[in-house]
Amino acid sequence: MVETCFVKKLLRICLGWKLYFAPLPAPRGVVIVYPHTSNLDTVIGLLAKFTVGLPFRWLGKEALFKGIAGLILGPTLRACGCEPIERHASTGAISRIVERMHESQWYWLALAPEGTRSLRESWRSGFYHIALAANVPLLVVGLNYSSKTIHADRVLMLTGDKERDRAAIAALYRDCKGLNPGKAGPIDW
Repeated sequence: MVETCFVKKLLRICLGWKLYFAPLPAPRGVVIVYPHTSNLDTVIGLLAKFTVGLPFRWLGKEALFKGIAGLILGPTLRACGCEPIERHASTGAISRIVERMHESQWYWLALAPEGTRSLRESWRSGFYHIALAANVPLLVVGLNYSSKTIHADRVLMLTGDKERDRAAIAALYRDCKGLNPGKAGPIDW
């Protein structure tokens, strides 16, 4: 509890961010965080994760776990809940994640659907396929750098109707603004 209290003070007092968090509706789910326009998003996201005190998992590109970087960063990233993912090949990752989710008593997986800090024409669709295949809720986390707020209190159950789900997600992100707004991709997949 001391660690959580310290991180909460760091997030709020030192950095000026306010976190809105509601209890999760289930022991398993998918979290999407948007926008992802800066490396600072990861730092703010991890501080929010530690403030809440729940063991959210998140995916990081496999390159972070290889070579010298992997020797240095790998153990720390794993301790923070990061799992490596190969992003450029079809490897059956979605089915493996769904299986791990169902085998675990508690498994919430956080993803940045843009997949990068650079501007993309559309989101990566893995989050959508995982949530639908696992039949779990989607926690829609929004970062707003202009108001220094993190909303982690908006949950949806996806319907499988892509247009309807996209509109519902977009409505929840209407007040979000990244550190580099020109790099925030449109909410589309």
